[in-house]
Amino acid sequence: MMFFLVAIFLELHGPDGQTIDVNPDQITSLRMPQASAGDHFPKGTKCVIKMTNGSINAVVETCQSILQVLKENHNAK
Repeated sequence: MMFFLVAIFLELHGPDGQTIDVNPDQITSLRMPQASAGDHFPKGTKCVIKMTNGSINAVVETCQSILQVLKENHNAK
């Protein structure tokens, strides 16, 4: 018997242009950075993603666009 583990990653981009591959099943929250955060997040950050392991990713994609892809991916399952 053979088993295959297939992980689907969401390809996002950091403010410095780096590619960030995120496992959608490990996202715990999405939020827009608040203006009061000042320089806490790099310039160009449009969404802050919190992961199950506690890490935080700042990305240039909007939270709305990420949420749309997550919903489409969930509906396709």
